[in-house]
Amino acid sequence: MDPEMTEPEENEPEALSDVAFGLFEVLLNRGLRGRGPYLFELVEKGMEFRMDFDTIFGGFRSEYPPLADALIQRFGSPDAIYARFREGEGVIPSKTTLMYWIVQDAPGAATGQVDDEKVGKWLIFLEGDQVDEGWRRVRDDTCAGLLGISSKVSTAKPNPESRDRRKVIYVYTMDWADETDVMRVRERLRDRGFTERIGYKRNIETFRGEYSQKGKKVTFYSA
Repeated sequence: MDPEMTEPEENEPEALSDVAFGLFEVLLNRGLRGRGPYLFELVEKGMEFRMDFDTIFGGFRSEYPPLADALIQRFGSPDAIYARFREGEGVIPSKTTLMYWIVQDAPGAATGQVDDEKVGKWLIFLEGDQVDEGWRRVRDDTCAGLLGISSKVSTAKPNPESRDRRKVIYVYTMDWADETDVMRVRERLRDRGFTERIGYKRNIETFRGEYSQKGKKVTFYSA
């Protein structure tokens, strides 16, 4: 959906296990959601989901043997991987150190129905001690279908490509030209406590590698 999703290269084998963890987190979330609650609901409520985890990890191991092996080599056992999720890895930004981003799609959002060049996003910059609560509000509204098509947040994993020491939440909308919808999302964010002026950036600027610099702004809307 967004070229800013690209992660910087790292040294192997740690990079492989990080990629494997990110992919498994997506499959785990999908599998759990098919059975009931989201992963974040289970983690935040302290609920056990070990049986479902084992089933989903078994499928992951069958479909992606090298990636599953990379996780086992990194963490030692499925028990240790499960424990990382229970501690908040992949759920809570400040406790996530294996992935650069946590992503939450809205219900019914389908990548094939999205024109990447029409997509844009509101950018919410937050200090590190504010990001967990800010993300919880955005994530919950995204799941409830009250914002746009998807949201994501930067995590505690140091990102050498970051241009700001603060954390950032992106809230995506389907079509930057649909000002009514874009501003509807902005008003909802304001209702959820994000009252300071924020900017909206179109994906096409990101595709062109254009970023805000002194004397040059690439925000399409500001509200």
